[in-house]
Amino acid sequence: MEMHRIKANSDLDEESDKACYGKDNISVMEEPLTRLLKIFTFFAALGGAIFGYDIGVISGAVIQLRREFNLSTIWTEVIVSITVGTAAIGSTLGGFLSDSIGRRKTVLIGSGTFAVGAVLMGLTPNKELLLIGRMIVGIGIGLEGMVVPMYIGESSPPRWRGALVQMVNICVAGGTMAASIVNGIFSYYPWGWRAMLGIASIPGIIQFIGFWFLPESPRWLVKHGRIEKAKETLKRLVGEAETEREFDEIVKVEKMQQRIRQEMNGASVISRVFNTPPVLRAAIVGCGIQIINQLAGINVIVPYSAMIMRMSGIQSDQAVMWMVVAVSGLFVVGQLITLCTVGRFGRRKIFLSHLAVVILALIFLAISFYLMSISAPPVTYHNMLAGSCGQINQCTSCILEEHCGFCYIQQNDSYVPGSGSCLPLDVNDIQHSTLGRCAKQNITDNIVWAYDFCPNPYGIMALVGMMVYILPFAAGVGPIIWIITPELYPTWARGFGTSSATAVGWITNLLVSLTFLSLTQAITRYGTFLVYAGCTVFGWIFIYCLVPETKDKHLEEVDKLFEEPFSTCCGKPQGGIYQKLDNSDEDEILPVSDEDD
Repeated sequence: MEMHRIKANSDLDEESDKACYGKDNISVMEEPLTRLLKIFTFFAALGGAIFGYDIGVISGAVIQLRREFNLSTIWTEVIVSITVGTAAIGSTLGGFLSDSIGRRKTVLIGSGTFAVGAVLMGLTPNKELLLIGRMIVGIGIGLEGMVVPMYIGESSPPRWRGALVQMVNICVAGGTMAASIVNGIFSYYPWGWRAMLGIASIPGIIQFIGFWFLPESPRWLVKHGRIEKAKETLKRLVGEAETEREFDEIVKVEKMQQRIRQEMNGASVISRVFNTPPVLRAAIVGCGIQIINQLAGINVIVPYSAMIMRMSGIQSDQAVMWMVVAVSGLFVVGQLITLCTVGRFGRRKIFLSHLAVVILALIFLAISFYLMSISAPPVTYHNMLAGSCGQINQCTSCILEEHCGFCYIQQNDSYVPGSGSCLPLDVNDIQHSTLGRCAKQNITDNIVWAYDFCPNPYGIMALVGMMVYILPFAAGVGPIIWIITPELYPTWARGFGTSSATAVGWITNLLVSLTFLSLTQAITRYGTFLVYAGCTVFGWIFIYCLVPETKDKHLEEVDKLFEEPFSTCCGKPQGGIYQKLDNSDEDEILPVSDEDD
């Protein structure tokens, strides 16, 4: 049977294409989106809302958490980043669980784990239990992040696949914006951080309940010999008209994978990946684009967005929180734009063009913080009892020292020239210094204790830079990565390949987010953003040379792209075991299991 290919648009249905581009001459496919597929996508995409809410809520909550628990720079980085480390563990576990017990049950475990961790964070009495809650939440996020895109991709027809997977990214953006609004609402209360963190359990609970009633992935069912169940599920998901065609493709590919397993003589998936050059190449690309995603700084810009705004000189917590809402709003707009572009222009073109704008935005942020640095006020009052802090001559140098802060007088919300001093931070109460005008017993309404910012006229540039960064990332870079990743691998390697790539992404995310604050102290804030810009330039080159276009390709057809050269940077095609198996007997019978779902 010839491989079916969607000619016009494999990722967006024709009706959405009309809505985006106003075309009336696009032929409508014979079957609309089924009711079950809509329900299925809604509950599956809540995994994106879970992740989005977590990265959005910690951005605002961390400002209150630093005061509540007097967190040092290291503790702040660990609290923000620990979910990323445990998410890498969850992602790795997700690969094995999704292949052994199924995609559906793995999502159930992930959503339940997340909900438990969120409740613990909201009720925690100390920073140690807060840390444990963050770790539990991370495991749930890792399971969800690995399985949900694969689950949707395997359960939807080619013409819908890109759009439905994109729903996960829209929910990430929606979750981030919802968290920003919650942060703004509760920022007026000293206990607000508890509500911010505890509310995170709601999407996890909703998804957990919904998944009790959803079916397993048809491809997973076929792989485990449950043929009739797979056919029945596929019919409910894609409609009767497409069932036979889709089912035949799934069965054909599974028979090919069985031949591969026989050829490999029972070797592990890992050894089979390393012994199958096209799949190994796909794995390298999958891991590479996940690394690029993190080195571009998205999981610094979003989780640390409120702190970045504070660094730019904005004093009011409430003003910071509502500015972050504006940034999150653009995140949602960008995801919606992707629905109208990914099928028309293709993954690769969108990836490269949007990543170029991201590079420019990072350079703009670096310039912004450089201007803030050179315009920062001098230290004019030197307290002889302030130790090393008393010897510092400029605000920027003062706040980059973890144990120091800048103290100054303000009138009409403006810095009074010549009023600045650098004083030691009170580690037991970071809102005050240990001595001088900003000590708790001395501070007055017109005295400002700035332990994390310097007064300057360029603060608005940071907001502009973040908005310029977020829109192209949300409209192209982020969504494309999560659409491409599960598309790269054949069925037998999809669980391992997707989980490995996702785990590499989480580990890179951990390294980036765990070092952000320390890096700003070591090489300055503008230097940190220049480093991210440089890494992203190398990422752009990697994508240009090695990432193929997967637009208009059937899920199983994508495998063959890695038997061909990606570009002039790559070598010759390698047929290997795939070429041999393409001529396999299509009449071979698959084993059937009587096991119920």
